[in-house]
Formats: sequence, C-alpha cells, structure tokens
Amino acid sequence: MTERIDIAVIGAGVVGLAIGRALACTGRDVVVLERNARIGEGISARNSEVIHAGLYYPEASLKARLCVRGRALLYEYCRHKGIAHSRCGKLIVAIGPNQLERLESLRLQALANGVEDIEQLTAAAVRRREPLIECVAGLRSPSTGIVDSHALMLAMQGDLEAAGGAVAVLSEFKRGSVTSTGIRLVIESDREETELEAAVVVNCAALDASNVARALEGLDPAHIPETRFAKGNYFVLHGKNPFSELIYPLPEPGGLGIHLTLDLGGGARFGPDVEWIETIDYDVDASRADAFYKAIRSYWPGLPPDSLVPGYAGIRPKLVGPKEPAADFVISGPATHGVPGLVNLFGIESPGLTAALAIGEEVVGLLDD
Repeated sequence: MTERIDIAVIGAGVVGLAIGRALACTGRDVVVLERNARIGEGISARNSEVIHAGLYYPEASLKARLCVRGRALLYEYCRHKGIAHSRCGKLIVAIGPNQLERLESLRLQALANGVEDIEQLTAAAVRRREPLIECVAGLRSPSTGIVDSHALMLAMQGDLEAAGGAVAVLSEFKRGSVTSTGIRLVIESDREETELEAAVVVNCAALDASNVARALEGLDPAHIPETRFAKGNYFVLHGKNPFSELIYPLPEPGGLGIHLTLDLGGGARFGPDVEWIETIDYDVDASRADAFYKAIRSYWPGLPPDSLVPGYAGIRPKLVGPKEPAADFVISGPATHGVPGLVNLFGIESPGLTAALAIGEEVVGLLDD
C-alpha cells in the first residue's frame, strides 16, 4: 500500500532541515528523508561553520541575496534559540600591491550586495588588530561569525517536529516517478522497499542531488546539471591560537583561499583547499600540508614548523569544473522544468549554511506561487 503525504524533502542536512522546518510551519505535512543514521552527516558536518556576510557573490545572484538575508535570519535564530555562535568578524588581506585592485573590487561587491558595514584597513590597522599578520591592506567584515552547526540542525529538527513534521533516518531514496496525483517515491529502509506518494518533493540531496533528479522518471534530463566534487581539506593548528578573528586571503578559483577559521572553543584550523575528485573520499592526505604552509605563510610568516595536523575534509557540490567561473545556486521549480510539485536544489555549497533559513523561505515562496 502506498502512503500519501503532503511533502517529502530528500536530505536532512542543514538546508533540507531548514526547508522542512519552513514548510512544516505553514501547516503542511512534511517528512524529511535521510539515508544516514543521523541528520547532517554530509556537507553540513564538514565545513568551516562560518556565518558569511555576503561579500563575494555577484550582485542579484541567489548566493548574494540568500546569504545576506540568511545571515540576518541566522543571527536572530541563534539568539532566540540559545545556539552557540560568535560574531567574531574576519579580515581579508591583500599580501602584495598587485592584489590591491582585487581587494577594492571585493569591497565594492560587498557594498553592491548590501553589506554596508565593510571596513577598509591599512596594513598598520590590520597589525593593530592581528600583530602577526603581514599584508599591504585589508578589509574587515564585522558581520562574519561562526556557529555551532550541529546545535543549529538539532534546533531546526525540533521546530520541524513541533510543527507536526518528521525526520525519517535510514530512509534512502532509490527511485521515483511522476504520476497524475503526485510524485511516487521508492524508499529503502532496513533493506525493505516502501512507497510514498507526495504532492510535493524537494530534492535537497547535496552531493547526490543530480543522481536523485536522474532517478525521477518524468523529469526532462535537460533540467539536470552535472554535479562535480571539489574536496576541501582542513588542517588544525597544534598549539595555542594567537588570533581573535578569522583571517582570509583573497579568493582563488574554486574557493575562498586557504584561510584561518576559529571554533567556538578558541581553536584554529586552516582550509579548505580545492582538490577536484571523481568519487567521494574524506581522507586527508598529510602530504598536502606543504601547500598549506606555503599559503598560510604568505600572510602569517611566523607559522611554526610542524604545527599543522591533518583535520578533516568536506566536499562541495560544484556545477562547474576547474578554472571555470563560479556558478550560482540553482533552485528549480515547476515553472522551470514543468513537473508539478517538484523542487530541485543543485550546487548548494558555501554559503549554504548561512543561507539555509533564507533558502527555506525561498522554497515556501516558490511553492506558494
């Protein structure tokens, strides 16, 4: 027998939970399906936990709009729920005169995106804030922060369940088909397959989003982009952390450069780098430390030898390949692909954590329209 529900969300990462929460709070019957044993075991558990201000993204892009809106929502949500976070700020530094023009372009991009608190700093002003950093100029983003992403996801799950929704772990989407009455999903749980029919399906499967979309019979493949994998490795600083803010170089192709981020316990870690891979692999190759030392010493020359310890790795779902311009988020609804009740999210990488609550709003609005 096929069970009918209002909405199925595929993927219980931070964005899937935010979408499920937002939909459940409108009174809809929502089930968030997760193939792993716990929520947030994929991308959401393997990132920098940074609350981005919205500096980097092209004006009017989804990334820019949803990051700026999401950041405001996230800080308010953390305050309301008592979720550990810190508005610690970050410095973006130019390490040579040849980078000054790019630094100024970044400042103008931030202003265009509505990030109005960006501050210009001389090299001396940077050193007053962080005496160990060497640069020729910098920008400071007071709105950047860090958050306990696991506590955030648990709070979202709590809201979802309080509104009558549910999270079904160990429930893996296998295939589906568009019917005259909705979208039929085949779910595997405990080695047994069951069927659900949902009026609405939101594909928020992150690294597997393209595979999930391809397994939906009735969706034109022309509306399914290829997802590529950009692995980001992190190394942890062994010893006392001498910094009070996040430290970023200027962005590089595929990422934001090997930067210093803090955790809420005061520890420091560096990353991510960009390593293009074909298959999912979370092992950190210790030999990559040489490139980390070189990159970090470009702005922190005093980084001690033998002070970096392999940490962890995450994988970003990219819609472009190496050396191609960065792609925007893709949030594709019925008006785009023609399948009633289906929303696909592709390429939800950074700043997905920051934008999660705003993405939830976006999907609600898309379905209401």
